[in-house]
Amino acid sequence: MTRPAPTSINRVACIGAGSIGGAWAAHFLRKGYDVNAWDPAPDGESRLRATIDTAWPSLVELGLSPEADRSRLTFTSTLESALEGAQFVQESAPEDIPTKIDLLGRIDAATDSWVVISSSTSGYNMSDLQANCAQPQRTVVGHPFHPVYMIPLVEVAPGKLTDPDVVNWTMQFYDHAGKAAVRCKEGVHGFIANRLQCAIMREAQHMIAAGEASAADIDRSISQGPGLRWAIMGPIFTNHLAGGEGGIQSFFEKFPTEHIEPYSRLEGPEMTDSLRQEMINGAETLSRGRNATELAEERDRLLLGVLKAVDGGL
Repeated sequence: MTRPAPTSINRVACIGAGSIGGAWAAHFLRKGYDVNAWDPAPDGESRLRATIDTAWPSLVELGLSPEADRSRLTFTSTLESALEGAQFVQESAPEDIPTKIDLLGRIDAATDSWVVISSSTSGYNMSDLQANCAQPQRTVVGHPFHPVYMIPLVEVAPGKLTDPDVVNWTMQFYDHAGKAAVRCKEGVHGFIANRLQCAIMREAQHMIAAGEASAADIDRSISQGPGLRWAIMGPIFTNHLAGGEGGIQSFFEKFPTEHIEPYSRLEGPEMTDSLRQEMINGAETLSRGRNATELAEERDRLLLGVLKAVDGGL
């Protein structure tokens, strides 16, 4: 059978029903999918349904698909029964590489060759996880950010044996399913967002260890500073807007590499002409033809919403 279009999928299997797998199930239910779920733990079903109970009020607030119905969840007693009829598989077993290798091999053996198998692993490379799969070309990483039913991001990364068409299909499926999919190259440990988070955490640890700032002030500097902007636009696009009408190219001219190098203990790559141009091209793509004034107006409008939402929060 030919793989269905990403937009025509209606039944998914969530394998592993812990905090991540259960949150995936809640998200897919919100989006109107039939969800088969399985977890080997004796309390797997009760934990899954508790996760959905917790998530559902927020999902109602976010907005449910017209087809959303909690009765579309089926918890099964075996892995094989959970995979019956599934057109997409989201594996969310614990972060133990032998466990994941074995489980992905079992899923591979029990599903039709066209079914895409995606792993929620937060750091393992799919090249390693594919080891027991007879059809590794249809396996891919789909790393979410928790809570999965609230945070749109999912990072898609192939293994060495993954078919590029599977990566493209998975990106389209996640986007259609209400996620914000980003593509990561094979072999990038930790994928994209975890590496960025890690860089910030390490610099924070340096400052605390050196007595340069308190942990509380470091967290406040992010939550009340760049974190608000990052809810709207990432660091590259933020610098693009900071460059004014000249965009990020103007930013590079105002703040050359040697000017910002002392800002971090993390050594950066050489700022070559090709790297600079890649960043400029990316910023222009994100701009979608909007000028600096239009971007600033949109930023301020969205920031107002963020500030109102977080006022009086955590």
